[in-house]
Amino acid sequence: MASGLPKMTARVLTCLFTTDAGSLTASQLAQRLQVSPASISKAIAFLESQSLVRRERDERRRDRYIVDDELFYQATIASARANDQLVQTARQGVAVLGRDTPAAARLENIARFLDFISESIHRAAEQARAVLHTKPE
Repeated sequence: MASGLPKMTARVLTCLFTTDAGSLTASQLAQRLQVSPASISKAIAFLESQSLVRRERDERRRDRYIVDDELFYQATIASARANDQLVQTARQGVAVLGRDTPAAARLENIARFLDFISESIHRAAEQARAVLHTKPE
């Protein structure tokens, strides 16, 4: 489950995914993982920044951290948007360096590559979105 995530962040995400409700409070996470609330806070902040968890207030006004099917779609689209930003930056670099330079050619190739990848991610995410909402047989 780590997939490039820091160890504590991966543990928090795994804990959320393996609960039947798909949500826990910070104190429940700290208790289950036997770590400090500060560790949970740091991990949750990272997971929220990557759109991998969302926060809701429960009836007792406590923050609950939630994973659901739609979050993976949202995280995938956010990743594609980050690639889009890299494409724009690379193309700005081409303009700065001048189109006839080897460095500009390299940046343009990077931009074209990332643009293709981003479009593919968008298309695949849209096509696969329904998979997230099906029930296993």
